[in-house]
Amino acid sequence: MLRPIEYKLRRLARGERPRLLDLFSGCGGLTLGFHRAGCDVIGGVEFDEHAARSHALNFHRDVAPDLFEVHASPKDITAIGAHELLHSFGVKKPEHEVDILVGGPPCPAFTRVGRAKLREVHEHPEAFRHDPRAKLYLPYLEYVRRLQPVALLMENVPDILNFGGHNLAEEVCEVLEGLGYHCTYTLINSANYGVPQMRERFILVGVHERVGGTYAFPLPERRVEFPPGYQGTRDVALKHIVTDDLFAAKTRFVPTPVASRIRRPPVTVREALADLPPITGHLEGKLRRGARRFDEAVTYQSGVEPSEYARLMRTWPSFESDGYIWDHTIRSLSDRDYRLFRAMECGDDYPKAYSLAERLFEKRLVQETRSGRSALPGTDEYDELRKAYVPPYDPGKFPNKWRKMEPDMPARTLMAHLGKDSYSHIHYDSEQARVLSVREAARLQSFPDGFKFSGTMNPAFRQIGNAVPPLMAYALAVPLLTLVEGRSHSGVAASQRTEPSSVVAV
Repeated sequence: MLRPIEYKLRRLARGERPRLLDLFSGCGGLTLGFHRAGCDVIGGVEFDEHAARSHALNFHRDVAPDLFEVHASPKDITAIGAHELLHSFGVKKPEHEVDILVGGPPCPAFTRVGRAKLREVHEHPEAFRHDPRAKLYLPYLEYVRRLQPVALLMENVPDILNFGGHNLAEEVCEVLEGLGYHCTYTLINSANYGVPQMRERFILVGVHERVGGTYAFPLPERRVEFPPGYQGTRDVALKHIVTDDLFAAKTRFVPTPVASRIRRPPVTVREALADLPPITGHLEGKLRRGARRFDEAVTYQSGVEPSEYARLMRTWPSFESDGYIWDHTIRSLSDRDYRLFRAMECGDDYPKAYSLAERLFEKRLVQETRSGRSALPGTDEYDELRKAYVPPYDPGKFPNKWRKMEPDMPARTLMAHLGKDSYSHIHYDSEQARVLSVREAARLQSFPDGFKFSGTMNPAFRQIGNAVPPLMAYALAVPLLTLVEGRSHSGVAASQRTEPSSVVAV
């Protein structure tokens, strides 16, 4: 009987499409990128109920209702084993099924577990079930051990390289090498790969030794000038990585790919959003507070020629737009905020917004005095008027809380707290004086317009902010699939590829 790895390699050599399992899948950013590159999607593991349902809505929409609900249900990776999971998907031989394993364990998992605990995963696979510190990325390693994928990819924040002075990536690589994988990792930024957002991420790739060859991270496709803060974050993350010392410990880190001849500029916020219709109802008192459901359709803005990027978002294979947008929905804020959004300059952060608010307040006080309605400091009238003009947050403590996006640059990193407030991404159009809509946030993450999000506005924002940009995932997937399949993605081989399927025959 063939070993699982040999069985999978022979199946891939016959031209069958690689089969993907996504752990900590969220709504499916990594899944979507690998799907576009040529993978069939077995399923995902996701604890958040709305994200799990979104993953099913997009990748298992055509399966039988009972099986759909299996895919759509939230799953706790610390409570469901690899074989149990695949059996629930209808897979008869789990050890033969997964070719590519991907996932981004949530960053709060980074505790100082240490080499001894990680080795324990290999020697005592059930240990993670009894250690509350290790419920997130250690099960990922256990899934690798149980499913023996041909290759794997792990995504996370750069701080994994310097978590309290501890490089967790090297220890993960050490365990994976003990399982037969050649590992390499680096830091890449999504804006270099056509995403209209500057998002710095740690990427680790492992390829089984039976595959042969070495994975090479893709060269940048766009030339981006990053703000100083991004380089500072990178420097802190790389502080304990030494690559030029003969006596230093072995490292699997490789320098971030550089393409010196790339002249193509980054995709900008304007390119990503300009064809979406303006939103002004909030300025007319037409936007009520409460849950925002995706039950109102709008069309694209007439008279605006979509950019190359916008056309891609409209025509992404298997996720094409039907001409309508159902989630172009924004958060309801205060008149104070709308006034400031209109007056802010693009690129302004919270300290500048706060200073602007103080000036507008002082101007209003002068107007009140001239009209005979003087509001004196210490009175209720003064306090109420100030509250109507000046936000309450300390500008010294919250410098990044607000930011008005620059239209001719990629956006700054979208965060998960978009589900709570969206002030970090104020729309560049002063006439609209608002924060991002759900669909605009999805565009900045490179989710196509045909991709659906489960739940209401807040859960959708959270899913988008937590996701891996699909275009970045696609850029990473193409060289990995080329390596494991042993053939090119272009020419005759590509023309013979079958269309992606959302469920694998078993």
